Amino acid sequence: MTRRHLSAAGLSVALTLMLTACGSDAKKETEPVLVESPKNVIFFLGDGMGMTTMTAARIYAVGEDGELTMDTLPETAFVKTFSNDAQVTDSAPSMSAYMTGVKMNNEVLSMSQDTQAIDPIADANGNKLGNNCGPKNGTPATTLLEMAKAKGLSAGVVTTTRITHATPAATYAHICHRDLENDIAAAMVPDGKGYNSALGATGLDVVLGGGKQFFTLPKDGGKRADGRDLIAEMKAKNYTVAGNASEFNAVDASKTERLFGLFTSSHMSYDLDRDPAKEPSLADMTTKAMDVLAKNKKGYFLMVEGGRIDHALHETTAKKALHDTVAFDNAIKAAIAKAKLSDPDLKNTLIVVTADHDHTLVLNGYAKRTGKTTAANPGVLGLVKNYVSGATEKDLDGAPYSIIGFGNGENRTQASRSTMVSLDETTTSANTYHQEAAIRVSAGNETHGGTDVFLGAIGKGSDTFLGTIDNTKVFGLVKNAAGL
Repeated sequence: MTRRHLSAAGLSVALTLMLTACGSDAKKETEPVLVESPKNVIFFLGDGMGMTTMTAARIYAVGEDGELTMDTLPETAFVKTFSNDAQVTDSAPSMSAYMTGVKMNNEVLSMSQDTQAIDPIADANGNKLGNNCGPKNGTPATTLLEMAKAKGLSAGVVTTTRITHATPAATYAHICHRDLENDIAAAMVPDGKGYNSALGATGLDVVLGGGKQFFTLPKDGGKRADGRDLIAEMKAKNYTVAGNASEFNAVDASKTERLFGLFTSSHMSYDLDRDPAKEPSLADMTTKAMDVLAKNKKGYFLMVEGGRIDHALHETTAKKALHDTVAFDNAIKAAIAKAKLSDPDLKNTLIVVTADHDHTLVLNGYAKRTGKTTAANPGVLGLVKNYVSGATEKDLDGAPYSIIGFGNGENRTQASRSTMVSLDETTTSANTYHQEAAIRVSAGNETHGGTDVFLGAIGKGSDTFLGTIDNTKVFGLVKNAAGL
C-alpha cells in the first residue's frame, strides 16, 4: 500500500480525530469564560462601643424589646481586648491587633510587638513636630488593607474622627506613637515623602472623614510646618476631593476612581449636632465608598469607624454617645442592604461589626422598663424608677440618681448627694448632660474599660467567628475569609 491509500480502519481513525478536534474547537468557542466573583470585606469598628453602651443605645433607639441591626447579625463572638503592656487598651494597639494579628503596646500603630511608644517631640504650643521613633524601634506589621492592595483589590477608610486618628491610621500607617498625625497623614499620599509604599502605586482608593489640619499649612488653619499642602498633592494624584456635604453629594461614584473627602478641621461633629448641609452622615459616606470601590472586579476592603462614640463616652455625655451608636448602626444597615443588591446571599461579602474596647458606662439600679427615648420620654436617659410602684428611687442620701452612670468621669458630687435632691429628668436627658461618676477625673478623661467586647458577622466566612477570642485572632479569620 502506498502513502496515498488509507485502509478503512485508518480512514475511520482519521475521521474520528478530525471530528474530535473540531468538537474541541467548537467547545472552546462556546464555553463561557468563568469570571471569579469579587471578594469584599467591610469591617465596622464602633470605637469604645462596649456591650453596656450597645444595650443602652438599643433601649434609647427602639426600647428594651427592640433590635438594632447589630443585634440581628447571625454570627457572634466575644473579643478580649487587652494590649501587650496593659490590661486596658487604647485604640491604637486594639485596632492594630485586628488589622495585623500582632499584640502591641499602648499607643503603637501597626508595628511589631517589641516597638516602644515614644512620646512625640512637641513645640511650645504643643504641636507634634515629627517622628522621633528611631530606626531601631520595631518593624512594620502588615495590615489587612495592605494585603488587599497587594492582591489587586481596592481599599477604603471611612471615619467620623480625624482620618489620622488611631483607628483609621492603624489600617494604613506604621508608627511608634499615635499622636504623630502629621507623619500619619503623609503616609497616605502616593509618591510623597513618608508615603507607605505597601499601599501600592495608587494608594488608598477612598478616604472620608475629618482632620484637614494635618493636611494643610498654618496659613490655611493647618498644622503642617513642612511646607506641604497634602490636599493639593492628593488632587495632583487624581483624587476627586470633597470638602463639604454639597461637594460630597455631587460626586458621581460611577465616574470616580479615587475619592478623598475631609469635612472638618478636626473630628467630624457628633451626629446629634451634625449639620447635614455641611457634613455627610456615616451611612452616606459608607454607601458612597462602596459604590466607588465596587468598580474593581476583584473586590475591596473597606474599614468604617463610628469614632465619636468613644469621644462622647470620654466626656460622659451619654446622649451623644448613644446617638452616635445609632448612627453607626444605621451605616451597618445601609451597607448590608447595598451589598445584597449585587450579592443577595452575601456569598462573596464578609461584614464584621465589633469594637476596639469598652468604657466604664453602667446601667444603675432596678429601673422599670422605660421604652425608647422620645421628646416626651427620657427613656434610658432618665432617673431610676421602681419597677413595681414607678416611684423615683433614692440613694442613702435621699437623692434620685440616673439610670446611666460611669465608673469614672468629671461629674462627681464631692460631699453628700443630698444636694442632688432636685435632680430631674429634664436635666439628665439634656444633650450635654454629664452623667455622674464614682471616681472623679478631669473633664473629658473618663477612661476605657477592660471588659470583652461584642463581635457580630454576616456573609462569607462569618460562621468562623464564635466563642471568646483574642483580638489578634480576628485578623486571621478575616484574612482567611477574604482569601488574602
